[in-house]
Amino acid sequence: MVREEKDEKAVRAPRSEQTRALILETALRLFQERGYDRTTMRAIAQEAGVSVGNAYYYFSSKEHLVQGFYDRLAAEHTEAVRPVLEGRTELSARLRGVLLAWLDVAEPYRPFATQFFKNAADPESPLSPFSPESVTAREAVIAIHERCLTGSTTRTDPELKPLLPRLLWLAHMGLVLFWVYDRTDGAARSRRLVSRTVPIAARALALSRFRVLRPLVRQVAEVLEEFLPETTARAAGPVKS
Repeated sequence: MVREEKDEKAVRAPRSEQTRALILETALRLFQERGYDRTTMRAIAQEAGVSVGNAYYYFSSKEHLVQGFYDRLAAEHTEAVRPVLEGRTELSARLRGVLLAWLDVAEPYRPFATQFFKNAADPESPLSPFSPESVTAREAVIAIHERCLTGSTTRTDPELKPLLPRLLWLAHMGLVLFWVYDRTDGAARSRRLVSRTVPIAARALALSRFRVLRPLVRQVAEVLEEFLPETTARAAGPVKS
């Protein structure tokens, strides 16, 4: 009896994931065809061939559907950077590869993804990359940048080192914003931006370890600790009602 119950659960789990994926795929298609604001959960459920209640079971709102998209994009990016980071030790090459890999992964979603990122500019929106709802995708990308730094032979200042993954994530968000408004074929200007700025950033990080720059590095570290996401939230403490 116990074995039968386990077998049933094993069958249900993949089917559950298939249903979730179907709802997400349908939502992304409708967002592209009708626009994010004009697409309702009822329309998504109808197109996916599931009940409205079933759609809400997997995604409690349209915002959670977009979070599902963010998570997928982060997962695809994580896979895409594996070959990029293998065998490369120079920080500039690793960071360039990480950012270009994101542009490659994001390109197929470009026609409709820009709608989400424009809405994400609202600091009160759950779609904001700084929101609690975005934590899974945010931490996944921060982890990528941490791997990028850890596997590099470039030495950086020890005071800056713990802050660098989040700093690179913030720079990554700047690239995303530029990409949203980039109308060139294949995001050519975004790729050019990566090629031009990454060597400068890598050089600056390498120089941070020199003693003559230590006072400046400490000032930078203090500013980052105060204003970087997560760090700011911890310093501010709980919001009073």
